[in-house]
Amino acid sequence: MAKALVSRGSGGFGTPLEIEVKGKKNKIVCMTGTGIHPVAEKIAEITGGEAVDGFRKVIPDEEIACVIVNCGGTLRLGMFPKKGIKTINLNPSGPSGPFAAFVKNGIYVSAVTPKNVQAVEEGGSEE
Repeated sequence: MAKALVSRGSGGFGTPLEIEVKGKKNKIVCMTGTGIHPVAEKIAEITGGEAVDGFRKVIPDEEIACVIVNCGGTLRLGMFPKKGIKTINLNPSGPSGPFAAFVKNGIYVSAVTPKNVQAVEEGGSEE
């Protein structure tokens, strides 16, 4: 199965994140309050993961491949990176507030739209 490469959007923060599903770590959790966002749908389609509305169903951390948030503040923006969970923010927010130390390259990317999500085959070439 392919991996998804998620890059920051215009005005965003972070270096590209490689998202893959492995074993039970196969959930693409959407914490936007609007159901399943198109970014989550695209990542799930590429990786073979399962997109889940995190406001309707609690997913254990060990099952989360990545989480999609739309946070302009500090809570959801930093809570997941603090746990070591790759976090994709739809808003262009960078490190701020009490969780700023955890919002860093390699675990967090922001201002993401569906066009910032690409498939990458196991060999490393983009589709």
